[in-house]
Amino acid sequence: MPDRLYLTTAIPFVNGAPHLGHALEYVQTDVLARHARARGRAVRLLTGTDEHAAKNAQAARGAGEKVADFVSHHAGGFRSLADALLLSYDDFLRTSVDPRHPPAVEEIWRRCKAAGDLYRERYVGWYCSGCEEFYDPDALPGGRCPEHDAVLDRVEEENWFFRLSRYRDALTSLIGDGRLRIEPAARRNEVLGFLAGPVRDISVSRPRARVHDWGIPVPGDPDQIVYVWFDALTNYISALGHGGDDDVLYREWWCGSGERTHVIGKGIVRFHAVIWPAILCSAGQPLPSTLLVHDYVTANGRKIGKSLGNAVDPAVILARYGVDALRWWLCREVPRVGETDFTEDRLVESSDRDLANGMGNLAQRTVTLAARAFGADPVPAGSSCSLSARCDDTRAGIGAALAGFDLRGATEVLVNLVDVANRYVEEKRPWVALRAGDLETARTVLAPLVATVRVIGAELDPFVPALAARVRDRVGPPGGPVAPGPPVQPRLG
Repeated sequence: MPDRLYLTTAIPFVNGAPHLGHALEYVQTDVLARHARARGRAVRLLTGTDEHAAKNAQAARGAGEKVADFVSHHAGGFRSLADALLLSYDDFLRTSVDPRHPPAVEEIWRRCKAAGDLYRERYVGWYCSGCEEFYDPDALPGGRCPEHDAVLDRVEEENWFFRLSRYRDALTSLIGDGRLRIEPAARRNEVLGFLAGPVRDISVSRPRARVHDWGIPVPGDPDQIVYVWFDALTNYISALGHGGDDDVLYREWWCGSGERTHVIGKGIVRFHAVIWPAILCSAGQPLPSTLLVHDYVTANGRKIGKSLGNAVDPAVILARYGVDALRWWLCREVPRVGETDFTEDRLVESSDRDLANGMGNLAQRTVTLAARAFGADPVPAGSSCSLSARCDDTRAGIGAALAGFDLRGATEVLVNLVDVANRYVEEKRPWVALRAGDLETARTVLAPLVATVRVIGAELDPFVPALAARVRDRVGPPGGPVAPGPPVQPRLG
């Protein structure tokens, strides 16, 4: 496995406040980043905001605000959410204000044009402003957008087109043999199915007037604005300095031998699995190595979305239940494939069952008993026993699950270790030896238990870093004493 991992979230439109679906992607990506760092890998995590969408400009006009002020305000909301969720990002790129971004977009455009893959053409199409995408209405039920349940707009104009059709066979080969890995397999098969049909060239610019003079002008054609997806996808390399004077990070993180992994929602798979790799092929640049695709969190059985009017505000959930509970629910209850309906009752149940009554209770009783047995003396690593073997299995099991983008499976492995440790305590009953004054027996029993809780604290960190830190504070570092204190519980509010 390459030692270097470049991880990215998708960058959301900023035409409104973030919702729980954005929180899901932030947490999933952060889990992968934290776990990889803990395993000794060099990791760079990028996130940010997509600000050049026409619908951002439309929303600003509807709010009676200047576009730049409007997107800046909402971009701040996404950054605040990332911080509140403890996203360990290394870079946050805003496409409308970051000076690194336009040069990269312009450079990629020029390279695609030099390759003969850009041309101007007049056409008529049916457009969803929510997706910022043209659709074939005959292929849609009722002629409505499947993502936003909206009627398509008829658009007639002259734009620049990208020769996507030229790259169908190359992409089929790249995805088919795994050079461009897509997980889970159902999403990979979906993309291959799309590529098996007719692949049309796509419009990659918009008239300046239609997008309210908002975006990056097409190089050499200032009356046209670069299409928002061509613009936005380039963030993954503009943040590394591509097209600028200093491209050291680009050469290190994108052109090197490491992994380049995009974490995205299922609604934008085609942009990332077809359009983005085709653009990079045209521009002569390396491709991403992996696309990890998550399904949606729903509310009342429907996808959560600003345009659908059923957005769950993660800031409210965080204020009410705390970051421990929300992060754990997003990891523990959302499956690798399939959608999950969010309710506050389910969040509380998951937190109480696994964090408070499971890990928190185990950590507290372990530290309390160990303090009686060892006092201020260091607790040794513990002799080899069934618990130490299970700890090794747990590390391996979590690694295997996360390698397959199965966060739910990874948390199950960790919960199973907690259950094993609790059964060990009940079987060995170290309090009996303590009451009898038999410290040698109590210490022999408790040393491997303390070592196990230390492993739990370490392996819990990617999922619930705040709670994991409190567990580690109580149980102490390997070879050190335990630190009795208040009960280790998920922090509410």
